[in-house]
Amino acid sequence: MAILIHIGSFALLCFLGMPVAYALGLSSLFAALWIDIPLEAVMLKISDGTDDFALLAIPFFVLAGAIMAEGGMAARLVNLAKVFVGFIRGGLALVNVLASTMFGAISGSSVADTAAIGTVMIPQMIKNGYPRIFAVNITICGSLQPLLIPPSHNMVIYSLAAGGTISVAGLFMAGILPGLLFGLCLIGLVVYSSRKHDFPAGEVIPLRQALKIALDAFWGLLTVVIIMGGILSGIFTPTESAAVACVYAFLVTMFIYRDYKWNELHHLVHRTVKTVAMVMILIGFSAAFGYMMALMRLPALASEAMLALTANKYVMLLLINVLLLALGTFMDLAPMLLICTPILLPMVVKLGVDPIHFGIIMITNLGIGLITPPVGPTLFVGCAIGKVTMEQVSKELWPFYGAMIIALAIITYVPQFSLWLPGLLK
Repeated sequence: MAILIHIGSFALLCFLGMPVAYALGLSSLFAALWIDIPLEAVMLKISDGTDDFALLAIPFFVLAGAIMAEGGMAARLVNLAKVFVGFIRGGLALVNVLASTMFGAISGSSVADTAAIGTVMIPQMIKNGYPRIFAVNITICGSLQPLLIPPSHNMVIYSLAAGGTISVAGLFMAGILPGLLFGLCLIGLVVYSSRKHDFPAGEVIPLRQALKIALDAFWGLLTVVIIMGGILSGIFTPTESAAVACVYAFLVTMFIYRDYKWNELHHLVHRTVKTVAMVMILIGFSAAFGYMMALMRLPALASEAMLALTANKYVMLLLINVLLLALGTFMDLAPMLLICTPILLPMVVKLGVDPIHFGIIMITNLGIGLITPPVGPTLFVGCAIGKVTMEQVSKELWPFYGAMIIALAIITYVPQFSLWLPGLLK
């Protein structure tokens, strides 16, 4: 009965429209009252959930991504991508995907990627004869790459949800090849669609102009080298790298690119604080939610129930993929990581799945949910920029879902895509 009170009250509050973070906190209080646990214990768990040095990486990475997104980096990366693929048939669509790949290594956020790249690319694609819906769809799908390509703050959240025992640096390295694979699957779809629908080709950019574009984008791309180079060389930790990236992004944006006005900086910081506050509230309440689940042995019971269905690792991963894809249509990525990781991770570890590999599977799965109605924040942002309705976009998303499912299947059943690079660190 206690489990029913805990999970049922959470589901009911979400159904009534309460924000997920508050639903997590209130359902934890209801469960504590039911099983007669002191409410002070729940409050302490909420405090403990946010009292972690590794969590400092989240506000720093979010702020660094916001500075680079609004400081002209997106437009420069789009121009750089045009140098490499803009002249191919369907070149602007390929530019969109490639620009998202490069910007993802700076922003770490699919919503920020959609807003930054979409604002530049969607109008350009429409102007050059691409269907409006296609332009929106390729933008929102390409923007899922930052969830996998470092520095993704979702990796930090997964590590926290797993009890802090999984290396964030290892997760960063593990996401690189799956992120590139995800982009390649979308590029394959673009090439096929370009031939089928006779999309236009761009012009070859002269060498002198190409060199100028590359030099202009160099300072922004150097952010990736600083973050990953510093971590891999041991100069600083992932958390410290986030602070360094933030300072560097500020210096590049305000003193080299100088596209952002000083009098607008406080608005950017305000938006970042709001975003981080929501994430931290969610993390704190999810810690209490997980504490109550542990007291009720819910993870162990769920593990036993699913293992009773099958002990085959591959079948289990298929069932988990289907479950996460379904749940991702109703809840955002961060709360799903915080709720599902303590339940599913012990079970798959028993079957021999590496925790780092499973983290990449979870983030890929739940990332697809960000562009799936009815609750898809990245989908909403793309529709707003492209001035189309969610219904119009959803009808033509099926080929893109197919490409993303292919990437998910490879990531799930070929673990070396995720584990090869982390293995080099050992």
